[in-house]
Amino acid sequence: MQPHAHPTDFLLLQIGWPETSAADAAQAEQATGTVQAALAHSPLGLRVQRSAWSPALRSAYLYCALAQRTALAAADLAPLQATLESALPGACEVLLSRLELVFERAGHSSGAVPTAHYVVEMDPEDGWMPEIARWYDGEHMPGLAAVPGCIHARRLLNHDHGPLSLACYDLVTAEALGSPAWLAVRATAWSDTTRPHFTNTQRTMFRALAAP
Repeated sequence: MQPHAHPTDFLLLQIGWPETSAADAAQAEQATGTVQAALAHSPLGLRVQRSAWSPALRSAYLYCALAQRTALAAADLAPLQATLESALPGACEVLLSRLELVFERAGHSSGAVPTAHYVVEMDPEDGWMPEIARWYDGEHMPGLAAVPGCIHARRLLNHDHGPLSLACYDLVTAEALGSPAWLAVRATAWSDTTRPHFTNTQRTMFRALAAP
């Protein structure tokens, strides 16, 4: 493994648009198609697996799956970063991050078409990563995956831009977050122990976009 390389399963592309632009979900979908075309010649065998749009952030998240897990250093992303910046001239921000998959589970509603994509990003307080990882992957993620309305649950480590832990859920509708079953999973004693040790927490409800 190269110095500072990390096992990488996905690249997360975060695209932001300026306040002065008329950015919307349609533009984000168009950008997804542009990105997929730009990835066509990547030696990593990349494809856009999920794309989502946040009107609040004026930003799209595109999860680009590698053909297989690969150890990548930050410097390995530079050529692709330049290609994507050139392909997205209207964007004010184009960030590319290495994501390492640590948990994945098909949800109760597996096979349904998602309309929402919910993301929780956070950095653990010093010394709390092992306990938070055990809670996330042993109780919290499996519990939320089993809630009706959850299609897919995944947790990844972001080794570049953003908090370290990224947990994301494809949902039939955003209303799944307010269901009694979802709230019950969030209200366990273990949750009450670990959640106060989240820092830099970002919770975002995205609109799931159609596949390119």
